[in-house]
Amino acid sequence: MRIQQLHYIIKIVETGSMNEAAKQLFITQPSLSNAVRDLEREMGIDIFIRNPKGITLTKDGVEFLSYARQVVEQTNLLEERYKSHTETRELFSVSSQHYAFVVNAFVSLLKRADMTRYELFLRETRTYEIIEDVKNFRSEIGVLFLNSYNRDVLTKMFDDNRLTYTSLFKARPHIFVSKSNPLAKKKLVQLADLEDFPYLSYDQGTHNSFYFSEEILSQEHHKKSIVVSDRATLFNLLIGLDGYTIATGILNSNLNGDNIVSIPLDIDDPIELVYIKHEKASLSKMGDKFIEYLLEEVQFDK
Repeated sequence: MRIQQLHYIIKIVETGSMNEAAKQLFITQPSLSNAVRDLEREMGIDIFIRNPKGITLTKDGVEFLSYARQVVEQTNLLEERYKSHTETRELFSVSSQHYAFVVNAFVSLLKRADMTRYELFLRETRTYEIIEDVKNFRSEIGVLFLNSYNRDVLTKMFDDNRLTYTSLFKARPHIFVSKSNPLAKKKLVQLADLEDFPYLSYDQGTHNSFYFSEEILSQEHHKKSIVVSDRATLFNLLIGLDGYTIATGILNSNLNGDNIVSIPLDIDDPIELVYIKHEKASLSKMGDKFIEYLLEEVQFDK
């Protein structure tokens, strides 16, 4: 199969005619027909139904066309990226669980980067998707947590997907609550203190195994439980419903507001924040800088 043959298929579909496609491609109609038949034989499918009124796609042809367009689009992107003599911007992307300190580090990176030279992406997303992003080189770095419950499962996934992980810091579990929450006056919270308050957690989509949860103790029974998809909703519910979530204890008033407080949770289950990268990729200069700013955000935990 050649890329040229895929262009032929796309052009035939666009024009609806073998003759017209041949004219626009500047080849003879028999040559075009032979190229299509060669491709059909190679793929083992019929792409077109030929009749006196013209040609239409078969069921296999519709599916093949979808893949052909993707391949041609990706080929065009490759040529544009590497054959073009115009200056292109470097890409840098981070995928992370929902942490304010990651956002702050990314902001520091943006402030110091030459925005004319880089395209920068921060994806706050689900745990499984973080792993997929780094595995497929969509993101250079992924940030997530490990603890006694999820460590074996996630580190096996790292190994299976040829990813390495590096520890950033360890934190004692804390709860986030609003200042108006009755628990806000406590210096230390026990698990029993939480029973009557709604437990808030982030949605993990179809991969909603407890091992992918962004909060520890997700595997435990909670009398009241609410799942949200974004940071703003979670913090609004902390305030509006006197809910709580379990996190690292690191707050930022610019992102979390002044109405949220962090209280240590009396449980022996340290949270270890790590970053993952593909074993075949070295950190770029932007990656190194991002990790540096990330550690600056949490240096008080050292």
